[in-house]
Amino acid sequence: MLDNDQKLETNVLNSVIGYKEAVLKKEELENNGTSFIESKGLVKETIGKLHPKRIRLRVEKIRIDTPSTKTLVMVPIDGKNLPPFQAGQYINLFVHLAGVLTARPYSISSSPKNLKSYELTIKRKEGGFVSPYLLEDVKVGQEFESSGPMGSFHHNPLFHGNDLVFLAGGSGIAPAISMLKSFLQSTELFRFHIIYSNSFENDVIFIDELRKLASENKNFTLTEFLSREVSSEYKGFRGRLDISTLRMLLQNPSTKMYYVCGPTPFNDHCANLLTSLGVKSGRILIESNGPPPNPEELEGWPESLLPTTKVTVNVGNQTSFQTNVGEPLLNSLERNGLFTENACRSGECSLCRVKLKSGKVFSPEEAKIRKSDRKFGYIHSCVAFPVTDIEIQL
Repeated sequence: MLDNDQKLETNVLNSVIGYKEAVLKKEELENNGTSFIESKGLVKETIGKLHPKRIRLRVEKIRIDTPSTKTLVMVPIDGKNLPPFQAGQYINLFVHLAGVLTARPYSISSSPKNLKSYELTIKRKEGGFVSPYLLEDVKVGQEFESSGPMGSFHHNPLFHGNDLVFLAGGSGIAPAISMLKSFLQSTELFRFHIIYSNSFENDVIFIDELRKLASENKNFTLTEFLSREVSSEYKGFRGRLDISTLRMLLQNPSTKMYYVCGPTPFNDHCANLLTSLGVKSGRILIESNGPPPNPEELEGWPESLLPTTKVTVNVGNQTSFQTNVGEPLLNSLERNGLFTENACRSGECSLCRVKLKSGKVFSPEEAKIRKSDRKFGYIHSCVAFPVTDIEIQL
């Protein structure tokens, strides 16, 4: 029979940072006797440090990655270490722009081992509101406010195992490279395979660094895909990722853990491919990058309804305005000076939920609306598209 020390040494929870120390401290307190009065308020204080609602950041450096992408190196204004995060998580960056207070979630692309700064890798979004400003107008020294790190898109050592595959599309490489840096700095023996899809050869983020790390680390594999014209020097795959190529790349695919991050069509395509390979949904973790750009192309959109159709949004007794049905409700609220707490802007976190009192909205599948929300009429405004005149309560 194992004694307490042996049980502790063989416990799988030892993979969780701080677990062993917490158990030993608990035993010490039990043996010496304590009412825990000395720890009163400690949990609340610790949570506040680890998960602050707001962080003040300053742009320390701006790095040009590709013709369409820059990385902002953000440091804390107070000079202290930033809150810890899991590789793959994001922060919500708040921006005052053209008289509008808005926010956008950006994955942290730096290693979680470095808490002196967060690196936010930002790719231009055609027709976007915030990304052109961050790429063209922001200067070194400029200050911003952000949320603390958040999100469930990260490696879970207790359930995900060490045989991992990341399917990245475009700027979806940001959380992938954070995971990669974390794994390479770990004492655990990971196998990490990044399958990276892009359109243009001169616009592939982090490609030189990724190729170098793949050549130096036998446990890291990089597979490249390009869908547009390529040079004679390019050695990767051409075209779109398909089932036959994926089957060739992956041995025993059903036993691995998969992370998928990119534009919504890319995410859906990858999820369908993995399902076709027999991978269960519980082994596929998908990070959405904002609301779907073309909701009218999704299943369930009202037939013949153009995204430019105008509807009226009534916000209780506060105000009333018109908006296009193809614009997410959260965006139109912000344009009209109305703020509601938000973070992921892709339907997962539920911080932006509002009550729909009348009318209809289209909510795509990615909107993770709880049963209780449906029962009491709540919607996630970041991925809710009003398809009739509506009345809401903030």
